[in-house]
Amino acid sequence: MKIVSPLLKHVLYPALAKAGVLRRTAAAGLAVVTYHGIIPAGYEPVDSTLDSSLVSAQTLRRQLSLLKRNYNVVSPEDVLLWCEGGRELPSRAVLLTCDDGLLNNLTDMLPILQEEGLRCLFFVTGASAGDARTTLWYEELFLVLLRAPAGPVVVSSKGLEIGGTLGTREQRRAMWWDTVKRLSELDSESRNAFVRAAKLRYASTDATAPEELVQSDDSTLERRFTLLTRSNLVQLSSAGMTVGSHTLSHPMLSRSPAELARAEIRESRIRLEAALGKRVWAFAYPFGDAQSVTPQVLTMARDAGYQAAFLNIGGGLGTELTRHAMPRIHVTAEMSLAEFEAHVAGLHALLQRRAGRTHRGLGAALN
Repeated sequence: MKIVSPLLKHVLYPALAKAGVLRRTAAAGLAVVTYHGIIPAGYEPVDSTLDSSLVSAQTLRRQLSLLKRNYNVVSPEDVLLWCEGGRELPSRAVLLTCDDGLLNNLTDMLPILQEEGLRCLFFVTGASAGDARTTLWYEELFLVLLRAPAGPVVVSSKGLEIGGTLGTREQRRAMWWDTVKRLSELDSESRNAFVRAAKLRYASTDATAPEELVQSDDSTLERRFTLLTRSNLVQLSSAGMTVGSHTLSHPMLSRSPAELARAEIRESRIRLEAALGKRVWAFAYPFGDAQSVTPQVLTMARDAGYQAAFLNIGGGLGTELTRHAMPRIHVTAEMSLAEFEAHVAGLHALLQRRAGRTHRGLGAALN
C-alpha cells in the first residue's frame, strides 16, 4: 500500500480525522515521523520524484500543531533512554526525524521547530562533518539525466559504462534509479568520478545544473540542494537538536560490497562525533525501504554500536518496534493532514499489515 487509494485519501481518512476517531483510537507505542526538509520560498519544483519528499513551511506548521494537540512529541534523548531501558515513553509518543542534512534543515526547518518548542533527530552524511559545501550525488545525477538531450546516453568512468535512451520523463527516472543502484556498488570516489563524467559529457546551461548549485548566488537553490557543513551541525546541536548518522555518502547499502557498507556505517559515526564532540547514537538507512535494507545490513548497524537504527517505511503507533529496524512514516508533499494523522495514529500501518504489506520481515532478522 505504498500508494494510498483515492478512497482512503479523500474519503475515509478525512472523515475519521474530522470526527476525532483517529486520535481516540490511536494505538500505544511510538510513531517516528521522517521529514527531508522544507521547500524554500520561491523554489520552483524540478520533478515530483526529486522534490516530493520536501514539504512547505505551512504544511510543517500544521502537522506539528496537530501532533502537539493530540499526541505526545518526545525528544530524541527520551527515545535514547527508552532504548537503553531507563525510561518509559508516554502513550501516543511521536519522535520527529529528518534525513539527508540539506541546508534548509537549518535555515528553514529549525526556526519552525524552535517556534513550536520541539526537538528533532537530524540524520546527516559524513560530508556534513567537513567544511566544504557539497550536494547529494544522486540528486546531481538526477539533474544531469533530466537535462540531458533526448536520445542515446552512454557514460563511462573507471571501467563502468552505463547507457540507455532518454526521452520521456519516465525513461529518465528509470535510468536514474537503475544507475543509482549500480553506482552504489562502487566506493564514493569512483561514484563521484562517474557523476563528474556525466556532468562533463551532458553539461547544461540551466541554472539548476549541478555544477551551478554549490557556488550559486541564488540562496533558494543553495538551501534546496546543498548540504550542511560542520559549522552548521554545531549550530543545530547548540539549538538543542540531535545529530545522527546517515552513512558517509548515502549509497544503497544493499547493493554495496559488505566491507564498503560496513565502512559507510562505521566511519560516518566517527567523523560526526569528531566534528561535534558528542556521541552519535542513532543511524538511518539511506533510502530506507525493503529494497535498500537487507537483513545483513541491519546487523551491520547493530554491530557498529548504534543504539537505534531507522527504516523509512512501516511507521505508526502500534507497529512492531525493533531497535535496529525502527519503522518510520515518510512524509511527502502530497500527504494531506488527515492522511498524515492516519499514518501517525497507526491506521495506515494496520491496513498494510492486513493487506500483507509490512516491514516485519526485516525486524525479525534481528530477533
